Amino acid sequence: MSDPIDPSQARLAEPMRSRWSPSVFDASHELDDGELALLLEAARWAPTCGNAQPAQFLVCRRGDEAHQVLVRHLSRGNTGWVPRASAVLLVGAQIAPDESGEGGYKPFHADYDTGQAVAHLTLQAVASGLVSHQFAGFDHDAVAAELGVPDHVRLLAGIAVGVPGDPAEVSERDAERESKPRRRRPLERTAYAGRWGRPWLA
Repeated sequence: MSDPIDPSQARLAEPMRSRWSPSVFDASHELDDGELALLLEAARWAPTCGNAQPAQFLVCRRGDEAHQVLVRHLSRGNTGWVPRASAVLLVGAQIAPDESGEGGYKPFHADYDTGQAVAHLTLQAVASGLVSHQFAGFDHDAVAAELGVPDHVRLLAGIAVGVPGDPAEVSERDAERESKPRRRRPLERTAYAGRWGRPWLA
C-alpha cells in the first residue's frame, strides 16, 4: 500500500482494512480460471433486492479480443495503467427482462445491487492476494456495441484485477498515483442523526 493505514481504517476487519486501488499492475502476471471463478462467485453471492441478481460480468483477459476492444476505447487517463492488469471485468446491471423475459424485474435497485456484487468481488480479491481498481473511463456505448452487450444490460464500469507491479516500469504520472495519500471524508459528513445534515455522534 502506498501510505500508512489511517487509524480509523485500522479498526476495520480484513480484508476491508487492506483494500486499496493501485494504478501499477504487474504486466507479466496471469490469472487462472480458478482465481477468476472465485472472484465471480463472491459477486454472485452478494445480497440483492428480491434476489433479482442484476449483476453481469464480461471477463476480458489481458490481450484477448474483448480486452483489445476495451483498450481501444479507454479514456486517455486510463490508457497507461489499465492494459497492464491481468484481466478486466466489465460490469453491467440488468435493468429489463432479457429476450426470454427473465430477470430485470427490480430495475430501480439494479445499480445498487450490482455495486454490492462488485464490493464483494473486490474484497475477495484482497483475500486471494490480488488487487483491483475500478474505473469508468471508457466509451461505454462503443464497448457495449462491439462486445454485444444487450439493451437490457447497462454497462457501468470496469474492474482491473491483478497483482502490484513496479512503478519504475510505468510513466511518471501513473507512478505518482501510488504515492498519493488515501483520504476519506470525516464521519460527521457521512452519517447523520435525527435529520439530514445533523452529524451523528457530533
